[in-house]
Amino acid sequence: RDVTVEAVEPLLDKRMDGFSTVFHIVSYGTIGTSTIQSRAIAGIARETFVFCLPGSPGACRDAWDGILAQQFDYRHAPCNFVEIMPRLDEHLKRAKLRGTDV
Repeated sequence: RDVTVEAVEPLLDKRMDGFSTVFHIVSYGTIGTSTIQSRAIAGIARETFVFCLPGSPGACRDAWDGILAQQFDYRHAPCNFVEIMPRLDEHLKRAKLRGTDV
């Protein structure tokens, strides 16, 4: 019934495969082996981060508390999403100069 992943995946310029892995680790602590049914994905479409999460409030809370809050905090080390945001725009500008679509 849920085709979100199939609809969104072709739109991604880059996938973040590690997001799904970490989401399952975090989710396992909450719901145990039921996490294998979750199809969380993440990636970048143009210069926008895209996260597809299971629809339950608990899953969204797990993703925010266990992953995203840290990655959107510029103080998180050794790296975080905030650090790569400027490079996303540069990547698009280079593609435009070459006359190619990303």
